[in-house]
Amino acid sequence: MKIERILQTAATCLLAACATLHAQAPQPQPDTSQHPAEPTVTFTFDWPSVEPHRYIISVDSSGNAVYRSWTANSAAEQSSAGDPYLLKFAVSAAARYRIFALAGQLDYFNGDFEYHKHPIAWTGDKTLAYADPNRQYATRYNWSESAGIGELTALFHGISATIECGRRLERLHRFDRLGLDEELKSLERLTAEHQAAELQLIAPILQQLAQDSAVLNIARQRARHILQMAGVPPAASGEASPR
Repeated sequence: MKIERILQTAATCLLAACATLHAQAPQPQPDTSQHPAEPTVTFTFDWPSVEPHRYIISVDSSGNAVYRSWTANSAAEQSSAGDPYLLKFAVSAAARYRIFALAGQLDYFNGDFEYHKHPIAWTGDKTLAYADPNRQYATRYNWSESAGIGELTALFHGISATIECGRRLERLHRFDRLGLDEELKSLERLTAEHQAAELQLIAPILQQLAQDSAVLNIARQRARHILQMAGVPPAASGEASPR
């Protein structure tokens, strides 16, 4: 009996010592390196046969956004091969509200939204992701019958189309002004068909083109028309309106 009591006492002391050491040791904290400070929605698009063949758009709940895209002609952007084009900007209040409203309706992309009923034509690999300080979800798809997923996909495609068109317009303005009208005609069509979004992002280059007397008159007129369609007034200039 004495031996049993001695063993019980020793075990009790050992447990108490372990508990004390555990309380004193620093406790591991959850890894929050992948969790942004603000709720953030991210859209990723990959399709090797189109340009850009990859782009990523992240928008936080304050409307701050980052766009990255990868194209075959990276040299045109004075970057080394493989480096993305990078643009930081702010989305409109309407776009920010819609993005996060739809994310909430879709349970923050916590689920499988891919269409599985029968094969669908390939339209690129897409991922919608949501992250905040406490949770992180993502869904990957080619095409979805969810109206909300479709609306978000179209919105992000539209933002990318606008930004990439703005990049091309800036290059053409510097190196090939005769090519401006064709590019502006394409943007005019995309705008009319609601396939370009957040046109205010490229208002500065459109305003430059609308005022530049070295640009063909028809291209200047298209630039003004696109600004009008976007609800952005052309910058004031001393130039008389073309007939």
